Amino acid sequence: MTRLVARQPRLLPRLAARDHHNGRGGQAGLPRGVIVLLGTACLVVVVAGLRGVSDLVGPVFLALMLAVTVSPLTEWMRRHRAPSWVAMTVTVLTVYLGLFALGGALLVSVSQLIDLLPQYQAQFEGIREDLVQGLSSFGIEVEQVRTAVAGADASTVLDLVGSLFGGLASVLSDSIFLLAVLLFMCIDAVDFPARLGGTVAERPQVVGALRSFAQGTRRYLLVCTVFGLIVAVFDVALLWWLGIPLPLLWGLLSFITNYIPNIGFIIGVVPPALLGLLQGGPHLMLAVIALYCVVNFVIQSIIQPKIVGDAVGLSATVSFLSLIFWAWVLGALGALLAIPLTLLAKGLLVDIDPSTRWINDLLAGGPPGEKRTQSGRPRP
Repeated sequence: MTRLVARQPRLLPRLAARDHHNGRGGQAGLPRGVIVLLGTACLVVVVAGLRGVSDLVGPVFLALMLAVTVSPLTEWMRRHRAPSWVAMTVTVLTVYLGLFALGGALLVSVSQLIDLLPQYQAQFEGIREDLVQGLSSFGIEVEQVRTAVAGADASTVLDLVGSLFGGLASVLSDSIFLLAVLLFMCIDAVDFPARLGGTVAERPQVVGALRSFAQGTRRYLLVCTVFGLIVAVFDVALLWWLGIPLPLLWGLLSFITNYIPNIGFIIGVVPPALLGLLQGGPHLMLAVIALYCVVNFVIQSIIQPKIVGDAVGLSATVSFLSLIFWAWVLGALGALLAIPLTLLAKGLLVDIDPSTRWINDLLAGGPPGEKRTQSGRPRP
């Protein structure tokens, strides 16, 4: 009995060393596979909850993105010793004027489209007849084809354009909630940097992740705005030269869809191509598609994703997958906010923990092993 008691202290270091070698650190814990499964299950619950309240979460994220975008204006005014109420008022008015200008341009343009489309009813009927005759030559019954294309008329194009603008228009129409959230966020933005700086000593990782999200969002919006304006100017000039009706509307559509990564160009080309088909037949439609491909595809699908990826630390594949995911979760508004939402998720799940920052090398583009900042961008 005495020998057994004497041997116990010798066994304890061996057991502790074995537990440490097995990854338990001397304490009982769950296997890594179980932890991954539990984390995945929690993620599924969170995503399902976000999708269930997407009508509420979408405008809140939009308000957060706008507040983050205009926050440098607030900080600049505070550095120049402007009163808090002046900085808050200027910030709120800047955001409100931008939203009202965009909403007004959308309403005027869509109203012009509604007045224009009935003029093409005869062209729609001619295209339907040509389609019926062409398919009947392949042995397809005429009545079946007529039934299938009976709903293709001028209202179809209007419904298509309405669905393209629907996500943003629905948010702008719910102006009371959006404006209220923006008001309170802009009020908090006046003193939020000071409050955030007060927590650096205790939670430096959290502060760094939030600042990384804000900087990445502003860089992304700056790049997309500049490229969107360039694309819109080219599109308006090309459509005006081709004689497509409402070139300003389609230029505005190109500007808005430029914030949708990778596939925004495809969405923006559909309505003017259909109007080209009605205006001048297949040749004009093909000319619109070809010119859009030359300008928009090169700028939006080749040059811009590379610059956006370098600016925010996300590869082209991650950007595209984030578009699919957030559009599925939040709808059309999720497609517009895909990159900022991904940056927020990356900041809260990856950048906030030093033990998970190695994931930035997998999310970002560029050569492997390149030293990066916390946001995932290459170090200068």
